[in-house]
Amino acid sequence: MKKIVIALVIVALALPAFAVAADVRIAQVYPGGGSATATASYKKDYVVLFNATGFDLNISGYVLEYGSATGNWGSSAGNYYVLPEGTWIAGCSYLMVACGAAGTGGADFTMTPDLITTNMSLGGTNGKMALFSALNANLPCGSEIPGTLIDKVAWGTANCAEGTAAGATAIDKGIDRNGGGTIDTDNNSADFTVVTSPVPMTSETPAVDCAPVSTETSTFGALKANFR
Repeated sequence: MKKIVIALVIVALALPAFAVAADVRIAQVYPGGGSATATASYKKDYVVLFNATGFDLNISGYVLEYGSATGNWGSSAGNYYVLPEGTWIAGCSYLMVACGAAGTGGADFTMTPDLITTNMSLGGTNGKMALFSALNANLPCGSEIPGTLIDKVAWGTANCAEGTAAGATAIDKGIDRNGGGTIDTDNNSADFTVVTSPVPMTSETPAVDCAPVSTETSTFGALKANFR
């Protein structure tokens, strides 16, 4: 019997733990699209997510929600985007969502966005973006549905930052999470850098080295993240 138990323990330790949804984080935001100004970096805004685990994750049904500097999350249907069924993000890799109305100024993307929506025209200087596991439509900062907030970032003078807000953006500037998305100290000003002429990452961008997944016991929430 002891040999059987030991064998089972060895097998259990050899198997990777299920990755949890909180390991998906916001890696890049460019809010300067939708402009008629030629110096804009791109015609459309974009948000890039990063999977900080070594496992592919199913994030179908998760929700990106934009808020103005002092506004609510997803204050209207045009200020949030539900990730469609079949949305997966590979381990240590990225997913690009091109969003908002296209402007006449700026360049077309030279890379192919993974997802495209006309929702979420972002504030060019100040604003905030969050990833939720369920819709939090028109809810103020601090009143989010418990357990649904995955990650958030505020820039410029916007409220609701993790720690303090990242720097202000512009039509030719976005914010990039340091370390290619791997740095997360829960302080937006420390984790993000304002970048001129930003370059979005997509699922085609080479994967990076990222921290190994914890071997904590799997939970229902972790199972849901992989098998929803």
